[in-house]
Amino acid sequence: MRTFASLALGAALALAVSAGGTQAAQGKRVKVTGELIDTWCYVTGIMYARGTAHHQCAVWCAVGGIPVSIRGDDGKVYMILKVEGDATSVAAPKLVTIQSHTVSVDGDLYVRDGVNYLIVNQVADDKGIVNLTHKDYGIVPFGE
Repeated sequence: MRTFASLALGAALALAVSAGGTQAAQGKRVKVTGELIDTWCYVTGIMYARGTAHHQCAVWCAVGGIPVSIRGDDGKVYMILKVEGDATSVAAPKLVTIQSHTVSVDGDLYVRDGVNYLIVNQVADDKGIVNLTHKDYGIVPFGE
């Protein structure tokens, strides 16, 4: 899973660089509030990818190298590239320990080819896991 995630992230970054030529994306200081999500399950629709019911899967995916994102209260998804001085961008310990939590973060936003990339400078608020179960949303992964 880590190899796939590394290849996917590398391909996404390479595409972003090649599509824009030599001009780098410009960062913008932002505050984003929302839930940390498992990007793979969220994008593919394999599972609902939110809340307590998805917490353990989200942790496993983060440890396996799947990028962690924030599903913002504004409805946008922000892929986190780095957080609070962690030396690694894949399986960052800080993100693994707060997976599925609702947080407010301060960071630098880079938008390139319609993708929101976020470098988190500080987790300003951590409300813990607010969303409880898939059933709360009327969704049961893989049927009843």
